[in-house]
Amino acid sequence: MDLAYLWFFIVGVLFVGYFVLDGFDFGVGMSLPFLGKNDVSRRQVINTIGPVWDLNETWVIVAGACLFAAFPEWYATLFSGFYLALLLILLALIARGVSFEYRHQRDSLRWKRGFDRMIVVGSALPAFLWGVAVANIVQGVPLDQDHEFVGSLLTLLNPYGLLGGLTTLLLFFTHGVYFVALKTDGQVRADARRLASRSGLLTVVIAALFLLWTVLNAASAGAPALLLVIVCAAVAAVLLIASLVANGAGREGWAFGFGAGTVAFAVLTLWLALFPNVMPSTTDPAFSLTIENASSTDYTLTIMSWAAIIFLPLVLLYQGWTYWVFRKRVTRSHIEKAAAGVH
Repeated sequence: MDLAYLWFFIVGVLFVGYFVLDGFDFGVGMSLPFLGKNDVSRRQVINTIGPVWDLNETWVIVAGACLFAAFPEWYATLFSGFYLALLLILLALIARGVSFEYRHQRDSLRWKRGFDRMIVVGSALPAFLWGVAVANIVQGVPLDQDHEFVGSLLTLLNPYGLLGGLTTLLLFFTHGVYFVALKTDGQVRADARRLASRSGLLTVVIAALFLLWTVLNAASAGAPALLLVIVCAAVAAVLLIASLVANGAGREGWAFGFGAGTVAFAVLTLWLALFPNVMPSTTDPAFSLTIENASSTDYTLTIMSWAAIIFLPLVLLYQGWTYWVFRKRVTRSHIEKAAAGVH
């Protein structure tokens, strides 16, 4: 396989990893108003991702760096054209990270509630805008002959883009609530299971509409990987329903696993619908960015391939080790003892 095509799929896998891992982080943050009925329960919810949220977030840095190195033309068009949307995502991520670190620095209830609101907004805004951005990349945006984006932020807020944003918002929310149920005990765990059952039903409807629209768009555009697009969309739908069934049966681990699979196959559906373009032009198909005209030289891609072979397994091993170390549930009694200063 040509290295440019290989790196198109490697970048796709990195974004799959990011949306699966940081996706449930976003969901946990968005669930605070629903599951955090008091300070102890709010701390219980937040502590489920306390050891891993920053590690999960590094996936987008790696994906962005690989995108810059492997497809500089794509990177330049994307980050200049989607500048405002990506800036809003960045500011939201900064606010969320600051809130995780500072909310416990004072005992003031007003102080904590302020940072809790920042966590919710800092989780919901990226969850929505990432879906809007990716949906527009797949659908196509107005590009001129120099591959420059000639639209605005309002251009991205079209029906398909907004549906994509709503889909990722709901998917990440349900995915995160599954994680809370998996990692907590007591009332928070029971509330999370009930919340996931309700949000999951709405997610099924919205996600089905978005995936169906994506498949129809791919079919009308004559996507070369149309069969794989259909298969991945179908697998995502089945896994989402399976996650709801597992949650209803009290199998939190299976529910979270199926939820992760749903996110992964939904992203793969979009990536395969995009192939072999990287940013289609709605102005003129001749202005589209493709894998071939947006990629770096073979020499650059060869060096990157060797680096990926060496370092990617190490990153995966470290991430797996981190999750293994922090695999236990965050219990209410532990939070109460910590608040009382009991060791």
